[in-house]
Amino acid sequence: MAILELPQKLYFRIGEVARLLEVKPHVIRFWEKEFKSLRPKKSATGQRIFNRRDVERLSTIKHLLYTERFTIEGARKYLREHGFEVADTEASPEQRASERMKDGLLAVRSKLTGLLAQLDERRSSSGG
Repeated sequence: MAILELPQKLYFRIGEVARLLEVKPHVIRFWEKEFKSLRPKKSATGQRIFNRRDVERLSTIKHLLYTERFTIEGARKYLREHGFEVADTEASPEQRASERMKDGLLAVRSKLTGLLAQLDERRSSSGG
């Protein structure tokens, strides 16, 4: 499998990921619905934010679907067998609730980080 050369960044927006993978953003959004292991975070403005592992996983999915000609279900099975994807039945209600809570906390943190950056900008532009 070809390894994708990623820029030296921690996070990528969906447009950047689409350009790197040479697919349209709607394809990535579709894959998010089909593969449970893809759960990008959202910025304070609601923009999808993918980490390096997400982008590598998307690259693997693209390879399986486009090069190896797997079906979506076949790719899911392959990823499950290789520890990248969990079966729907594997996540307990508690695990799903914990994930939702974690996602909510990350969204709050992202919003606070954005607000702090705005506050810092205002302070530095006002000279004090």
